[in-house]
Amino acid sequence: MNILQIENLSKVYGKGDAAVTALDNVSFSVKKGEFVAIIGPSGSGKSTLLHLLGGVDRPTSGKVLVDNTDIYQMDETQLAIFRRRQIGLIYQFYNLIPVLSVEENMTLPLLLDEQKVDQKQFKEIAKILGLEGRLSHLPNQLSGGQQQRVSIGRAVISNPAIMLADEPTGNLDSKNSKEIIELLKMFNKTFNQTLIIITHDERIALQADRVISIEDGRIAKDEVIRP
Repeated sequence: MNILQIENLSKVYGKGDAAVTALDNVSFSVKKGEFVAIIGPSGSGKSTLLHLLGGVDRPTSGKVLVDNTDIYQMDETQLAIFRRRQIGLIYQFYNLIPVLSVEENMTLPLLLDEQKVDQKQFKEIAKILGLEGRLSHLPNQLSGGQQQRVSIGRAVISNPAIMLADEPTGNLDSKNSKEIIELLKMFNKTFNQTLIIITHDERIALQADRVISIEDGRIAKDEVIRP
């Protein structure tokens, strides 16, 4: 079953002679529970692709269907709600709210959605992430690796259809990078959480089920690593 379907997706910035094509007629699908790595050089369009998959930016043309829902048929309010519920975003620089505690940052998508936090699930996620003793801390009281763990917790707390990670280890040392990737893989395998990672690190990419290479805004290669 495909959880994600991309159809002829394009993104052009600017107009006329100043127009820049960041993404050019890209199509592919992702199965539920699949771990996909998207790689490519700087400026290849991979981050643009991630933002379009996550509903952060709108395409010039084409479709993004998440769980059979065409997300760009929604208005901005509907799309914001959909992002909170169905898309778990993990960024290189964490994007935590500095005045909120670890617990508040992790549960923010549910609180914004006026949903009750399942305390049993929350405690399980906090334990898996090794954050039980840090729940009242603010982000500036945490290491980079701990902040990224909070970011992962925030991404999975609402059981989203897809987790999207944009260079999740790009700001971490090798030890923390390895731990973060192992945690993401664990959520992928144990909880059947669909995972798409943007990375320039081939060592990370080769741990995925499948690697999509982007060059000049197009898919250059789509390779299954482990069926």
